[in-house]
Amino acid sequence: MRRILLVGAGQAGLHLAVGLLRNGYDVTVVSNRAPEDIRDGRVMSSQAMFGTALGHERALGLDLWADDCPPIDGIQFTVPGPDGGRAIHWAARLDTPARSVDQRLKMPAWMAEVERLGGKVVVHDATARDLEDYAAHHDLVLVAAGKGPIASLFERDESRSPYAAPQRALALTYVTGLTPRPEHSAVCFNLIPGVGEYFVFPALTVTGPCEIMVFEGIPGGPMDCWTDVRTPAEHLARSRWVLETFLPWEAARCGGVELTDGGGVLSGRFSPVVRRPVATLPSGAAVLGVADVVVLNDPITGQGANNAAKCAASYLADIVEHGERPFDAAWMERTFERYWRSARHATAWTNALLAPPPPHVLEILTAAGRLPEVASRFVNGFDDPSDYAAWFMDPDAAGEYLARAGAREGAVSPPEETR
Repeated sequence: MRRILLVGAGQAGLHLAVGLLRNGYDVTVVSNRAPEDIRDGRVMSSQAMFGTALGHERALGLDLWADDCPPIDGIQFTVPGPDGGRAIHWAARLDTPARSVDQRLKMPAWMAEVERLGGKVVVHDATARDLEDYAAHHDLVLVAAGKGPIASLFERDESRSPYAAPQRALALTYVTGLTPRPEHSAVCFNLIPGVGEYFVFPALTVTGPCEIMVFEGIPGGPMDCWTDVRTPAEHLARSRWVLETFLPWEAARCGGVELTDGGGVLSGRFSPVVRRPVATLPSGAAVLGVADVVVLNDPITGQGANNAAKCAASYLADIVEHGERPFDAAWMERTFERYWRSARHATAWTNALLAPPPPHVLEILTAAGRLPEVASRFVNGFDDPSDYAAWFMDPDAAGEYLARAGAREGAVSPPEETR
């Protein structure tokens, strides 16, 4: 039986561990926190999972909250106008509803599933020196701890990393009591030119159903306003201030909001980066990076947890297919490049949205308000970002597509929710 060790007990590491156990591997997961510390700690992400990623979870029996988690049926897009109103405002449904389960619920449950299937979970804050020992006693070592110092072993890929500094000041606020959207549930995506972005959507947390507020402030701007916040109550008050100042229609939904719990807030910033997939240890042993270790995107497009699930599924298929052959550095490079063929689209699209929107993107977002086909295609690209390469990312292709869509829908009135 081949022995595989994963450092990191997050979305990708545990997903991959369960997949390997179900395929007969001897699996060890090294986590820097015990399950109870994760559950009782602070929120870690906003994790809106779209249909493809949810399908990967379902295939391994990991979709444990389908009956309890409120669905996200669509996406609403809004751009404020200079008069304080909404210059662009429309919504469209997802082909498959998305869901968001707080990782404080997911990770402890998935760690228990690893152990139930015969795997081992070791609570230890792994170091580079530990990796040498792991590599000496396992057929394959994978590093899925994306935000710790161990990720620095993986070299930045300059050709795939256009940003050298954080592009947004980030904050999360988990709340209850938010007035529901009157139509179907949705990720409400608000783009505030020159200021940043605000998202809010339904989720399931440790206290039950909730809504997750996501703030993305342009560095140095008025939404880059979290460094002096000291308490959860101050964090909630600052969240309200942002909405009252820039998005009054979102503030109007917040009359009865309260924090889900004292750990339901988070703020910080990080640089988007793509790293080389293989780290070579002093002994010459090679270890393979997973998900955020090798492809770390800004949360503006909500792709982080989705990328993690897709990376785990892709790596699992390559490991199983490789059979009994050695997991050498060349195989690791090929395995990452197979994943990158899809991840590059999410990365390119995410990086594009961090920049001021070019004219053709504004044309697309405006046209979506009168052309339901365009709104639907944009919204469902969150599940499959590779589709954006065919139209959204290219000005000429976008113009041709909008002309065709307009001709097809010419006399058709948009549905009420897009007006």
